[in-house]
Amino acid sequence: MNRHYKTLELDKILERLAGRTNIDDAREMALKLEPQFDLKKVQLLLKQTDDAVVLSGKFGAPSFGGAANCANQLRRAQAGGCLSTGELLKIAQTLRIIRTVKEWHSRFANTETALDIYFSGLISNKFLEEKITSAILSEDEIADSASTALSDIRRKIRTASSKAREVLDKIIHSSTYIKYLQDAIVTQRDGRYVVPVRSECRNNVPGLVHDTSSSGATVFVEPMGVVQANNDIKMLKSKEEEEIERILFELSASAGDFADTIIRSYNNLANLNLIFAKADLAYSMKASMPVMNDRGIVDIKQARHPLIDKDKVVPVDIVLGKSFDTLVITGPNTGGKTVTLKTLGLLTLMAMCGLLVPCADNSELSVFRRVLVDIGDEQSIEQSLSTFSAHMTNIIQIIKLANAGSLCLIDELGAGTDPVEGAALAIAILEKLRTRHAKIASTTHYAELKEFALRTEGVENGCCEFDVATLKPTYRLLIGVPGKSNAFAISKRLGMDSGIVNRAQELVSSESRQFEDVVEKLEKRRQSLEKQLENANRLTAKANTEKQKAENEMLKAKKDAEREIERAKQEAQRIISQTRAQADALVEELEKARKSKEMSAEARSKLKRDIDKMEAHADPIQAKKTPNEEYKLPRPLKVGDSVLIYDIDKNATVLAPPNKEGLVFVQAGIIKTRVDIKNLRLLKSQNKPAASQFPSRRNVPSRMDVRPETEVDVRGETAFDAVNIVDKAIDNAVLSGVSKITIIHGKGTGVLRREINQYLKSNKAVKSHRLGVFGEGEDGVTIVELK
Repeated sequence: MNRHYKTLELDKILERLAGRTNIDDAREMALKLEPQFDLKKVQLLLKQTDDAVVLSGKFGAPSFGGAANCANQLRRAQAGGCLSTGELLKIAQTLRIIRTVKEWHSRFANTETALDIYFSGLISNKFLEEKITSAILSEDEIADSASTALSDIRRKIRTASSKAREVLDKIIHSSTYIKYLQDAIVTQRDGRYVVPVRSECRNNVPGLVHDTSSSGATVFVEPMGVVQANNDIKMLKSKEEEEIERILFELSASAGDFADTIIRSYNNLANLNLIFAKADLAYSMKASMPVMNDRGIVDIKQARHPLIDKDKVVPVDIVLGKSFDTLVITGPNTGGKTVTLKTLGLLTLMAMCGLLVPCADNSELSVFRRVLVDIGDEQSIEQSLSTFSAHMTNIIQIIKLANAGSLCLIDELGAGTDPVEGAALAIAILEKLRTRHAKIASTTHYAELKEFALRTEGVENGCCEFDVATLKPTYRLLIGVPGKSNAFAISKRLGMDSGIVNRAQELVSSESRQFEDVVEKLEKRRQSLEKQLENANRLTAKANTEKQKAENEMLKAKKDAEREIERAKQEAQRIISQTRAQADALVEELEKARKSKEMSAEARSKLKRDIDKMEAHADPIQAKKTPNEEYKLPRPLKVGDSVLIYDIDKNATVLAPPNKEGLVFVQAGIIKTRVDIKNLRLLKSQNKPAASQFPSRRNVPSRMDVRPETEVDVRGETAFDAVNIVDKAIDNAVLSGVSKITIIHGKGTGVLRREINQYLKSNKAVKSHRLGVFGEGEDGVTIVELK
């Protein structure tokens, strides 16, 4: 691997990527992955990885396990060679994986993605896959069903074996031979059935000796009676092997016919495995797709180094190439300067490899022709020369290679020599690299480089923040702010004698002290502004939270209102259904009374109670609550007074004064009843008081006000709603004297027709009903005759 890439630890990222692959070739491709320098190519690779992340999130990642590179075997089969059972099963397994991945993609084939070029290159071959798996059960077993000839041969072998065993079973159970046998068993030697005979009795059992035990005490004899059967088995076994070889040749030829297609499909499968491994790695790093350019502009937000523990890494914002091409980062040791350089370089290389990077959305990275690195930590460079010599050797090579398409990352520029000479050399190196139009990020401890950045256009200061109070770095990168030297403050904090610290401060030149004072004032100003910004953000967040809370309350109130309305509708529907049933029962009783032309007093009383009960149940207006203050009649009531029955909002006339229980006999319309005097309001005139004085109940139109319909269209309604509509229409028709109505329910699935006809059978107002005939709508309508 390129030395600069390895310094940035790209190889470790690729090893993580390789560990997430399932196919050996995909693993090799992952380890050999290299950054691409063409912007469109990089954008395509990133889009493929991002699409794989989306697909994995929606449908789960496809399974690639079990696929193997069978190119050599397929080429050998294509040339006429015979493959082994294991090689053929490997081809079948690969075909199965290709088929399952193809089927996985078919679930969203209408969704266009950047991976379609690979999915379209997967050609499943279920015919060859099943042909191999149905013929070969395992590496050591061919199925009887592989061919008719093989099945016939094996049947004959079983028959011959059965005959041989019958003869041998008679011998081992015979009283004549049992005394000569070592064991009463049948065994095989060289594929021939034999019996174990004691060596001293081998002449007592006529037959051929095939083997002797290791001790010499047992000889294995093939009795003469099974020689022919064993010969037949031997010949059949030879034919079986020839037939198996023929089957393998046939399967190999079939595989060879599809060799090119299978190899291409496998290559596409390996590429897909690599892309989905990139997606899996991106998911584990919580990475996102950056916006790419080729202009050297870097603007990454909340960037996290992927090799640092995600619970410990501190996100940083890095900007380069917009208003400045050189970033000089200062700060104390272990403050995060080197990590910042490595994060910038590694994320750039990862994006150029088509890997999503761990940073916030809408971050921007650039494609560079060269990423040149000199990071002098011990983990990355094995020092064979002195520190300064090795440092300069690397920088000389960087200066030779740097150009307009380069990103140069240099750690501790000019370190390892005299500070004055080192600072001057560092400035000269930066100036040289800038003439080559490279993008540069460098770390340093030199104050001269801070001044250089302040007075040079296109060069910007940056620093890694350090908390003097806790003596710990915060690892935050602050761009536009030069880092302040904290040596004196840290020493004093650790307990250094104040006299020594003061003397050291006196030894520093006045120019350096003035510069440090300016840096300190800038830092204090920055911290103050940052606190103000944090406070403003907190107030904004609080306001947004309150706004969201108010919106949620409003939405909840709206949903509650809708729910109450729906509940009221359901209750109204229930009341209507119950009242309709009661009314039907009363109509039936009235019809019976009309036919009998007489009704007992008890029956009339019961009918009146039922009517009152039905009216009370059907009244959706609840009785008014008595107001808190007691109403007092302006004078005693007398016969003929007009009063208001308050709870039901009805006018009435007093027929008799109140009795001892305080009940007043009144008449409201045709009804005479007794009402509690507390529920009466004396009216000044015969006219009903204005609505503002006594709010009245909403007028509900009676059923007689509804215009009867001769046609009822219930198409598109649910069965429940359709039956209710038909029921209402029949009621209106009966009350209006209509004798015939037409119900239009359509043909469809027949559910409406079935439910409506079932209801009509139970409706007592229906005389008869039938389906329509030609010209009436046929099965799409029902004609109802009413009584």
